[in-house]
Amino acid sequence: MAETLFIRLGSQPQDNIHWLVWSGANSEIIASGELGHAGQLSELSEKAQNRPVTVFVPGCDVSLRRLKVPGKSGRAVRQAVPYMLEDDLAQDVEQLFFAYGNVKEDEQGNNCFAAVVDREQMSLWQSWLADAGIRTKHIIPDVLAMPLAGDAGNGDGDTSWSAVALGEQVLVRQGQWQGVCLDNSIWPLMCDKWQQAAQVLHESQEEDEEDEDSGENEHENGSELQQLYAYSPLDCDDKFDIRSQPEELPLALLAQNVNPSLVNLLQGEFQQVEPRSQATVSWLWAAGIALFALVLNVGIKGAALMQVSNQQEAVEQQIIATYKQAFPATKRVRVTTIKSQLKQKLAELGPGNSGGGFLEMLSRVQPAFASVPGLKPASIKFDSKRQELRLQALASDYQQFDKFKSALEKARLTVNLGAQSNQGEQISGSFSIKG
Repeated sequence: MAETLFIRLGSQPQDNIHWLVWSGANSEIIASGELGHAGQLSELSEKAQNRPVTVFVPGCDVSLRRLKVPGKSGRAVRQAVPYMLEDDLAQDVEQLFFAYGNVKEDEQGNNCFAAVVDREQMSLWQSWLADAGIRTKHIIPDVLAMPLAGDAGNGDGDTSWSAVALGEQVLVRQGQWQGVCLDNSIWPLMCDKWQQAAQVLHESQEEDEEDEDSGENEHENGSELQQLYAYSPLDCDDKFDIRSQPEELPLALLAQNVNPSLVNLLQGEFQQVEPRSQATVSWLWAAGIALFALVLNVGIKGAALMQVSNQQEAVEQQIIATYKQAFPATKRVRVTTIKSQLKQKLAELGPGNSGGGFLEMLSRVQPAFASVPGLKPASIKFDSKRQELRLQALASDYQQFDKFKSALEKARLTVNLGAQSNQGEQISGSFSIKG
């Protein structure tokens, strides 16, 4: 893994900023330091040029929420979250930005994990980085980069916590999606509160136990205190069941345990757009020139294309006219459906009519129709087994049928003229034609 620059921003421009260059390949610190305020971020620009950058932000500025939201669609679930939290948040939801974690449903049935941040705060962090010329793909709440201690990895966050002092603050991770960032002045007060909560829980558990001796032993062992894995000295020895860990530089601890796939605040409206490389810019210029040439070429050939279009329209009209002449009973004809209509007409003639015999017979009969324009076909059927064309026709008089028969016989076709009958002003008759 390449070296990575980790930056931990403050809440306000005047807050200290911690940074560290970490080698993932060697698991060692390359360089580290502290900046006095956000205006000094430009001092890290050179270090950020050839390294990926991961930015941590104070957990005190991010509210981590776990919810049970009905619905199967992820989009619908996320749309409902702001309104479900509306009464629990100090600000209007319109002023807040909601990022969502990649966490499966936990043991309590929570299926939605949201990180809520003030929109102005997000914009402030991004402006500091932009002014310093630093680009990052990940902005992560610092408490979610702390190690999951003991059984806290199961997501309930009640078994053990981890903590480290960072500057004037203490970071505490209480579960997979739980953690707090506290100022040193508030830390003792919260320790008292947590101790009281742990004692109340312990007393409640003792009341439920049947074996009183077991409950007393647990009390003597101090198990009523919350377990705390401490990665730096913390002034809380009597408030927690302390499990001291090897001391770590706070940012190194975060660098080793961060999971960018868990949550990234750069989502939605704050999602970063990758800058275009020089090669991409050159390619875009070439593509633009090629596009201009194409448009110019299309413009030059526009007149020719219009002419071809007119010719196509004329051909289509001719096809329609020819089809109507062959099938005068047809009312609506479209060029796009003529092929399917022809197949339908052929299907009506009976099985096997798509063979060459039918088409050959039609070609031999066509001159007879041309010589007797007063006779019009009403229906055509072809018997492929007997190679016989059966034709039902309409004409204005009986002489048209005789002329048509004579024309067919001149084409060396065997013709049987069937019965003829009057149908109003027209005469209907049938022919059996063989080759």
